[in-house]
Amino acid sequence: MADRLLTNIMVENLGASADFYAGLLDLKRHFESDWYVILTDHAAQSFELGLIERNSKLIPESHRSKPAGAYLTFVVPDADAVYQRALEQGCKILQKPRDEFYGQRRFLTLDPDGLMIDVSSPTAPPPQ
Repeated sequence: MADRLLTNIMVENLGASADFYAGLLDLKRHFESDWYVILTDHAAQSFELGLIERNSKLIPESHRSKPAGAYLTFVVPDADAVYQRALEQGCKILQKPRDEFYGQRRFLTLDPDGLMIDVSSPTAPPPQ
């Protein structure tokens, strides 16, 4: 059984990506080196997001491609507030905030490497 889940994203520009996620989602740098950063939330460290340089020797050359076929969802208390931060940061918006049929309000943006980011807030209890 796993003790924790740490999601790592390969990035071209470690500083720009760390700034993007920290600014957009109000995350703190839990660990930082010249090739790897771990971001966490400020309160309970309920999750960790790792950023690693795409050309790191730790990444096999065959797997250093740009993101495709995946996206990250961050569930936040207020998607509209995060959307405003996204606009202030100059993020590319794919979809403005809107209420979805499954009980969430969300918007879609791209991180600096083109990975789609879904920022959502519950608007209704989850379906049973």
